This record gives sequence, structure tokens and C-alpha cells, in this order.
Amino acid sequence: MATAKQIYSDTARFWVSGMPKPIPIADALKMWSGDFTYYDSIRIKPFGYPDYLNYIDGDQKVVQSWGVWFGKSKKTGNTLRIDFVQFDDFNKDGKITFETLYGDFSQMGKN
Repeated sequence: MATAKQIYSDTARFWVSGMPKPIPIADALKMWSGDFTYYDSIRIKPFGYPDYLNYIDGDQKVVQSWGVWFGKSKKTGNTLRIDFVQFDDFNKDGKITFETLYGDFSQMGKN
């Protein structure tokens, strides 16, 4: 998690489909750490190559990437698979300012 902190701006926000509103990245890091309470063998498998999008309007810099999140439930032993797409907005210093994930994460914590 210490390494993850280094790639985000201090004011970065995080949102994943199903959340009512974005949260500060510090809260997201705590949430991600909590995944290890319920799952072993957590890994993310990238799918394809990330796409860099640079929009002239507002000089927006966005990286779009696709992946699959895997985790083995400590409760059932079943492996959960979640396909997702991720968008990271970057500032001029190369830090992530906003991270958005779309995927069906509703099964997390239920296995």
C-alpha cells in the first residue's frame, strides 16, 4: 500500500461502480487492504494494453485499462473473478487525481 500511495496525488479521489460517491484515496487504500480479510491469492490480470487518451479540452490526460480481479474466498474456497475497466486521470506531475472502475463488484464480501 505504501507503494500505491506514491502514484496518487494527495487530493486523489476513487470511485467504483456501485459506490454512491467518490471517496478520498486514503479511504480507498484502507478499503483495498480489507480485501485481504476475505480473500487469499488476490491478483489482477491485465487484459490487452492500456490506452492513453489526451484530450485537448482541458488538457485532460487519461489512461484506460482493462483487467480481471481474482481472489480466493477464505470462507468458501471459491475463486471470485471480476472483469473491469479502469480510468485514471493524471495531473501535470504524472500523479493520478481520479480513479474510476466499472465492473460488477457486488459479489465481494458475499463469498
